[in-house]
Amino acid sequence: MYLIGTDIGTQGTKSVVVDENGKFVCEAFREYGVITHRPSWAEQWPDVWLEAVIETLAECMERSGINPGDVAGIALSGLYGGSGVPVDKSLKPLRPCLIWMDRRARKQTQWVKDNVPLETIFGITGNYVDSYYGFTKMMWIRDEEPEVWEKIHQFVTPKDYVVHRLTGELATDFSSAGNIGGVFDIRRKTWSEEMCEILGIPIHYLPERITRSSERVGSITSEMAKRTGLAAGTPVFGGGIDAPVAQLGAGVLAEGEHVAMAGTSMCWGTVHGGQHLTPGLVSFPYVVYDNERIYTFGGSATSGALARWFRDEFATYEKEVEKHTGIPAYSLLEMETRDIGPGSDGLLVLPYFMGERSPIWDPDARGTILGLSLYHRRAHVYRAMLEAAAYSLRHNMDEGVKAGLKLNPDCWIVGGVAKSTFWVQIFADITGFNMKRLAKDVEAPFGDAILAGLGAGIIESPEKIKDWIEFRPLIEVNQENHKRYTKYYELFLELYQGTKEVMRKLVEL
Repeated sequence: MYLIGTDIGTQGTKSVVVDENGKFVCEAFREYGVITHRPSWAEQWPDVWLEAVIETLAECMERSGINPGDVAGIALSGLYGGSGVPVDKSLKPLRPCLIWMDRRARKQTQWVKDNVPLETIFGITGNYVDSYYGFTKMMWIRDEEPEVWEKIHQFVTPKDYVVHRLTGELATDFSSAGNIGGVFDIRRKTWSEEMCEILGIPIHYLPERITRSSERVGSITSEMAKRTGLAAGTPVFGGGIDAPVAQLGAGVLAEGEHVAMAGTSMCWGTVHGGQHLTPGLVSFPYVVYDNERIYTFGGSATSGALARWFRDEFATYEKEVEKHTGIPAYSLLEMETRDIGPGSDGLLVLPYFMGERSPIWDPDARGTILGLSLYHRRAHVYRAMLEAAAYSLRHNMDEGVKAGLKLNPDCWIVGGVAKSTFWVQIFADITGFNMKRLAKDVEAPFGDAILAGLGAGIIESPEKIKDWIEFRPLIEVNQENHKRYTKYYELFLELYQGTKEVMRKLVEL
């Protein structure tokens, strides 16, 4: 029997096929973009995700050559969809989805801070408030687009919209519900009538059915069977938010184990029994042991996006070389930085190119380069950007430690960034944690596959994931570099505190 995992990401969708023992069979990927009409705005139409899922499933079925009847099930994970897709009674999208990186809901966030006591919202939801959270984005639509608000039947997360189109069934899972924040009771694991009333969000705008991540939601319809190559009736399971599913895909099940998922953005998190909630980080039910364990994470708005932006804007030569030689532009940029030591010869970058999530929760934060002189080359700036992402990771880790989270000496790192040994060494040296990389970086789709296996009953326990994964050699901390980086990290923290008011004024202008 075979299992399929599909992850709907911010900039692309990946599907993978594995057998019941976790052996990789094939994968397929489709890329797409984000609509950014204004600074700090980010939205996507859901049919972009649907078509990418259909195409990757069809390619996987064709390339693998497996019998559709031998697919025991499929589970989907997805980007944090912010507001979710507002749909009407016919379940037709009314406007694009305000995704996680959209930070337009400043007024709504401030209203909550001014009118809802921290102990009330945190006491119910285990989270605080920021324009990152979906409930503030829902409030923005209510306040700024009343003609849309009046037509809304429900808000549907990205992967749940796709699941609905694949199966005809509408539901969400605990992790997706919890990540909306504001309106989800983290202990009762259902919508909070009290918070919905306080925030002015009708409770019937939220999905009635909330499932476990390994629970069967529905089955592939006849129409979608024709388009995907799957058999009609193939079970589809709940899945979850991409970060905890990627964490599961790395084999994390116990307290102390922690993972940095570093792609376009970065999520770092761990699991616990619910005793270490903090308003500085995000918390919601984990995707396995849903009723016993909480996933708490910090999220940086930019990680791989920093390198991508630099490459696209300042590496024309390297991109041309890549066309002719096949050597990635990123590898060429890294080669240019290898004679530069820790700290980039006195450069500091704040990586807040799209505002910032945890732990500063500041939509007005902006990218900053400090310390430039005529001595510095382009390569210094590139290295300083790689270091900035690692400083941000350390900042979130420190917040977790303050909340009492136990962290083992080794940190898993998955995602596109993990492909770069050079960058991963920087992450190790700055954070002080050794970095573990999977032998094959399949990330969230691998976790989806195990959720499908659990739901289909061909995998008895989540612990089976431990048998599925293999690791590359451990990347250990260079302690001398770590000592030097710690001094820069202290200045990194000080730099934000010293410039945040100037950033706010710049945004106002």
